[in-house]
Amino acid sequence: MQKLKKLLYSALTCTFLFNVIAPVNSSEREVKIYSGRHYNTDRNVYKKFAEETGIKVRLIEAAGISLIERLRREGKNSQADLILLVDAARITNAAKAGLLQKIESSSLENDVPVGLKDPGKEWYALTRRVRVMVVNPKVVDVSKIKDYTDLADPALKGKVCLRNRKSPYNQSLVANQIVNKGQEATKTWLNGMISNVSQPFFPGDISIVRAVSKKKCGVGIVNHYYVARMLAGVNGRRDTLYARKTTVITPNPAHVNISAGGVAKYATNKAEAVKLLEFLASPEGSKGLAAPTFEHPLKEVNQNQIVKNFGEFTPDKVTVEDLGNNNSIAIRMMREAGWD
Repeated sequence: MQKLKKLLYSALTCTFLFNVIAPVNSSEREVKIYSGRHYNTDRNVYKKFAEETGIKVRLIEAAGISLIERLRREGKNSQADLILLVDAARITNAAKAGLLQKIESSSLENDVPVGLKDPGKEWYALTRRVRVMVVNPKVVDVSKIKDYTDLADPALKGKVCLRNRKSPYNQSLVANQIVNKGQEATKTWLNGMISNVSQPFFPGDISIVRAVSKKKCGVGIVNHYYVARMLAGVNGRRDTLYARKTTVITPNPAHVNISAGGVAKYATNKAEAVKLLEFLASPEGSKGLAAPTFEHPLKEVNQNQIVKNFGEFTPDKVTVEDLGNNNSIAIRMMREAGWD
C-alpha cells in the first residue's frame, strides 16, 4: 500500500508534460505555464495570445497543491515562467513561500480591481467565482435561506451538506466570515452549521448539488459555476436534470473567490510571462477565460443566461489578501468545529 501511495504521488507531482500552443509562424520566444486551472477552453485564449504576439505557449496542468510542491522542489531549476492557481489562499500562499516575483505593470494595475491583486504586486486575479447556496425547495423553505449564516439555524438539523475541510473554497469562505464578523461569531456559526450536517462530508461541489437534488439533504454551499455547468449540460443530461431540481441563492453581499496568476520567481522568460499575464487580465483575456467556464470576468458579470438567472451579486469588501492571511486560522477553526 505504501508503495502504491508513492507511485500515485509521483504521478501527480512529478510526471508533467508540456502541451505546446504555438502560432503558425512561431519565433523562438516562449512562455511556460504551470496551471491549476483545468478547462480546455483556456487553450483558446492561449492560442489567441500566441497568434497575436508570436510567443509560443507551453502548458502544464495539474492540481494546485501539486504545482506548488513541484515549484518548491525544483527551486532555481524550475522551468515555470507563469503560475496560474485557483483560490485566494493558494495564490497568496505561493507568494508567501517565495515562489513568485514582483511585477511592474501599469496594464495589470489598471485592469485588475483593488482587492483582487497583491499589494506587493506578485499576483493578480484573472476571474471571479461566487460561493452560493443550492436549495431543494421540496426539503427546505427557500425564503428562509438568505446568507451563509442561515445554515446554522437549528431548523435545518440533518438538512445541510458540505464539501470537506480540505476544499480551499470552503477554507476561504470561513476566512471571509472571520474578516466580516470576527472569530467568536464565526465559531458560533461553524458549530451550528456543522451540527446540522446530514452525512459525511463530500469530496466536491458537484456531488453536493446531486445530493441536494436527491433530497439527501436540503441545502449546500458550492461555487456558482458548478451549477451553471450542470445546467448547461457540460456534465451530461443526468446532471442537468439534477441541477434543475435546485434553486441557487446568492447572499448579498456575497463571498467572491478568484483564479489568479503570478510570474514564477525563477522565470527564464519573464518578459513573455508578464505579457501573457497582462493579456489574461485584460478585459478581452479575462472574459475569454471566464465566459465559457461560467465564471465571472474581473469587471463584469458573465453574460450567459444561465448565470444571469442566478441573479445579481454584490461582492463584499473582503480582499483576497485578507482571505489568504486568515487561511490558517480558518482551517484551525474548521477542525475544532468538527468539519472533517
